[in-house]
Amino acid sequence: MSDSDVDLPESIELAWGLRERPGKGPKRSLTLGQVLAAGIKVAEADGLAAVSMSRVASELGVATMSLYRYVPAKLDLLELMADAAYGAPPEPRRPDEGWRPALARWAAGNIEAIRRHPWIRHVPVGGPPMGPNGVRWLEHGLAALRGTGLRADERVSTVLLVSGYARNWATLTADLAEAAARAGQSPEELGVRYWQQLERLTRGGSYPGIRQLFTEEIVEDTEEFDAEWRFGLDRLLDGIEVLVQARSAA
Repeated sequence: MSDSDVDLPESIELAWGLRERPGKGPKRSLTLGQVLAAGIKVAEADGLAAVSMSRVASELGVATMSLYRYVPAKLDLLELMADAAYGAPPEPRRPDEGWRPALARWAAGNIEAIRRHPWIRHVPVGGPPMGPNGVRWLEHGLAALRGTGLRADERVSTVLLVSGYARNWATLTADLAEAAARAGQSPEELGVRYWQQLERLTRGGSYPGIRQLFTEEIVEDTEEFDAEWRFGLDRLLDGIEVLVQARSAA
């Protein structure tokens, strides 16, 4: 199959520098990078819900219809904004680095990217990564699994599993942080209040599992959310390691 047989969305071709401008029609007065930067500026200031083609056009001082020369629809704009804001992935796996610490470092990078730009979590996932940064993240995730003996489909599934966990955790902690801010509390204070409320609610019912929690000592951690993130990640990596060992034995 030749390159001409592979259909790519125009916005993706622009993002990758594969299309400069159409052969006919007026010359573009902006770059796709400028359009995305304006959209990101709006999202950072007023949230993703404030991003619209007209608002971004206003930021750039151009007519709304002119933006459609760069992105065919708002969803394309949001996806490319998220790709640009996500930024470059962490450095790829080093020659002296094992697959497990490399994949853990890659996973943590996903968390950090969403924490830098919390609005990213609200952008609908329209499909596999196609933007320049998204493809680089995929490449570095796969590179972490180099030499593990996992099959191609297993390596892809592993990257999907770990990135999905990271996105879910980043979304959960960001949502809780925003809820705490609305209540005028810190996430830790909100957590303490929750356990106090839960203790009261379950006093008179049949909740043996929950009630047992209140009889046991729970190790306090000043960075509880991050400790729970690491606990879950380690369990994922434990399971992946079992599969890696099985492939090595085979």
